Amino acid sequence: MSNKIKGAWEKSMPKLQFDFMRKVLAAPSPIGLEAAMSYGVLKPAFEKFMPKSSAIHQFKGNAGIVVDTHPGRDDMTSVMIIGHADKIRLQVRKIDSDGKIWINTDSFLPCTLVGHEVTLFCQNPKNPGNYRSIDGGTIEALGAIHFSEPAQRTGEKGLKPEMMYLELQMHGKDCKKRIEELGIRAGDPIILNRPIKRGFSEDSFYGAYLDNGLGCFVVAEIAKLLAKSPLKNIRVLYTIATHEEIGRFGATAIAGELKPDILIGSDVNHDYDAAPGMSAKRMNPLTMGKGFSITKGSITSEHLNSIIEEACMAEGIPYQMDFSGRDTGTDAMAAALAGFDAAATSIGFPIRNMHTISETGHTADVLAAIHGMIATFRAMDEMNRGKGITRDDLKNGHPRLDTATSLT
Repeated sequence: MSNKIKGAWEKSMPKLQFDFMRKVLAAPSPIGLEAAMSYGVLKPAFEKFMPKSSAIHQFKGNAGIVVDTHPGRDDMTSVMIIGHADKIRLQVRKIDSDGKIWINTDSFLPCTLVGHEVTLFCQNPKNPGNYRSIDGGTIEALGAIHFSEPAQRTGEKGLKPEMMYLELQMHGKDCKKRIEELGIRAGDPIILNRPIKRGFSEDSFYGAYLDNGLGCFVVAEIAKLLAKSPLKNIRVLYTIATHEEIGRFGATAIAGELKPDILIGSDVNHDYDAAPGMSAKRMNPLTMGKGFSITKGSITSEHLNSIIEEACMAEGIPYQMDFSGRDTGTDAMAAALAGFDAAATSIGFPIRNMHTISETGHTADVLAAIHGMIATFRAMDEMNRGKGITRDDLKNGHPRLDTATSLT
């Protein structure tokens, strides 16, 4: 039997840590209304464990936050790691006289929504700005198989976004009026109602909105562990961003204001190996349970990626390589979109069923990402004989393919 001490990523996630992850993911934070997660869950958590010398930046146009380990120290090399708190949501589109509330489906496939319980949030019509929640509704489209077209019964024809509505079980007279009197109106957000649970398979879990409460949880856990033995030479900007799902607008605004030297997006990725119908597309074989992912291509820095890889190899932390073409699809693009210079990359956790009510992940991948980043930040802190990574290191670290060793 091996006497090797297991790393945290080789063990099951402890209950207390899983419960905090569940709390982060459960926060009702649809796009544009992210404060439930950023202010309600994560800001109090940061305030409990961060040193008094740190500071929290807040913003006028979004509910994002940045926990700054060395406020005002613009002389230090800065690393920003970003998770996004916003969840894709449904929106009220129109209320009909029979009580149907027609909705927009945003980035959901309509066929994945039917029958699921949701929560609708609306303002008190007598007190604008004061929100109320309404549970007990489900998303529907056809009503019953008896009302469907033959092609829909065979599966040859699917559901269209304009067919989807929220069923609040209204009946009797004045259904529309009674709904409007509740304060429900066009644009009100609706989110899926399924907090995460541990799965049947070992160390798996499933539920709604792993995208991207997981990225925010990872950012918070990195901050918590590093706060116990703070970095001396690196200024870390732990960032919870907004509006990622509609264009990375929150991260772009935040990064554009603080202009970090290094920027790392922390987001979910795909388990391509288990994705149905993808074999013919020959996708990169990312697999749930085999470690976190590091993205190559797009605007990512090869030098930064090599630092992450070396740190993980030294600690035996499992990782997988992913690649992107023009766009990482994550907040790693924030510096490029904001138009300033930063070494950037994207890390992720392969999940299944993205943008559904049953997103599925593996705690080992999440833990590997946390400890992979901790190892990376400590390696950066110890570079240059304990003086830390410098901006010149980033400028002069670009790989030179003209000096590549020939194998022929």
